Amino acid sequence: MAKWPSVPAVYGWLRLDRRGDWWIRNERVGNPAITAFIGRNYAHDDRGRWFFQNGPQRVFVTLDYAPFVFRVTGSEGGPLELVTHTGRAIRAVSGAWIDEDGALLLATGPDMGVVDDRDLARLVPLFIDADGSTLPDDVLGELMERLQQGRPGPLWLKFRDTTLSIVPIHLAEVPARFGFVRDPEPRVEN
Repeated sequence: MAKWPSVPAVYGWLRLDRRGDWWIRNERVGNPAITAFIGRNYAHDDRGRWFFQNGPQRVFVTLDYAPFVFRVTGSEGGPLELVTHTGRAIRAVSGAWIDEDGALLLATGPDMGVVDDRDLARLVPLFIDADGSTLPDDVLGELMERLQQGRPGPLWLKFRDTTLSIVPIHLAEVPARFGFVRDPEPRVEN
C-alpha cells in the first residue's frame, strides 16, 4: 500500500445486515461478483473496526449485529455445516450464546457472529440436553425463553465433535465482550 496515495477512509456507506447482506447507501448489493469481492477484502483493524479494503481506501462497515453472519448449509438428511457470509467454512465452534431476542451467537476461534435467523430451525437437531439427547419442542422452547430472559438453562449445542453450553447474553454487551465496533467513526484528532 505504500505506493498508493493517501486517500481518506469512508464511513457510513457500507453496511452488513443481520442476514449477511451488504448494503451500499441503503441499497442491497445483489451482484454476486461484488459481494465476493467485498468478502475477500473484509478485515478489521486493531481497534475492532471492520472494513472493506478497496485498493488504497478503507471503507468501514456498519454492523447491524456482528462482524460475521453464519449460514447453515448441507443437504437434507446429511450433516449440517456452517459457513460465514463471506463463504468461509466453519470447522469448529468455541462458544454459544442466546440474546434477549433469541439470536444465536457463535464464536469460531478468533471470529464471532450471529446465525442467520432464517437458518435457526435447521439447527434444532443440534440443541441437546446434558445427556446428549435431542429435546422435545416444548422443552426446547422453554429453555430458549429462559435464556432470552437472561437466566442460565441446561441447553447445549453439539457441532461436530464439540458440545458447548449455551449461555445468555444481552445484545448491548456483545460489541465490548467480543472486541468490535458496530458503527465505526473517524478518529478525532486533538
